[in-house]
Amino acid sequence: MGDNKKSEHSGHRERIRRRFIENGLDGFEEHQALELYLFYAIPRKDTNPLAHRLLERYLNISGVCDAPIDELQRDFGLSESAATLLKLLPEMSRLYTESKKSDNNLIDPETVGEVMTRKFIGRTSEAVALLLGNAKGRILYLDIVAKGSVNSSDLPLRKIVDLAIRHNARTAYVAHNHPSGSLLPSRADIDVTKLLDSTLASVGVHLLDHFIVADNEYVSLREYDLI
Repeated sequence: MGDNKKSEHSGHRERIRRRFIENGLDGFEEHQALELYLFYAIPRKDTNPLAHRLLERYLNISGVCDAPIDELQRDFGLSESAATLLKLLPEMSRLYTESKKSDNNLIDPETVGEVMTRKFIGRTSEAVALLLGNAKGRILYLDIVAKGSVNSSDLPLRKIVDLAIRHNARTAYVAHNHPSGSLLPSRADIDVTKLLDSTLASVGVHLLDHFIVADNEYVSLREYDLI
């Protein structure tokens, strides 16, 4: 009886894997896609009920991946490896998306906001991204430079200035995210933008924009006439 159940379970997994190989995730319901993904973290158990439970709690796959790792282990019995695999998904998605767009290192003012926004895929806490350009409009540096709340006392002004000088930058863009989902600039956002603008100007670097990112959308503080 146990052998039959094991054989049926293996057959089910193989059918789902084969379906994905042939057609990708087209036609998959969300719980089926999550079930498939969990195959590779939980090799010997039926992951279908677990996928349903996770989605009942967190509503969608992004909610599952954003859940605290200790909560996934405590409430759903996931191993550290299985919980880590879920946390890895949005991070790998961000790297994949960035690498697809990395062929051209010219700064396009029309799309630079989108480029900066991709740095925040999968992030659930505040972070600051910095993009530096040279006199010819080429990207010299693009990365996260701080994690945590964004205000005049926490923004790494010295680090940003040091990076600008080290890379001989002439232009800069910064972005930070609002995990709350609000795109409205706060008083702190406005104050720190003005401070950063003047600080960079003192070393010959022009701050071209400051973007606020939320839910994969962004607003430009230059469009608010704050730069």
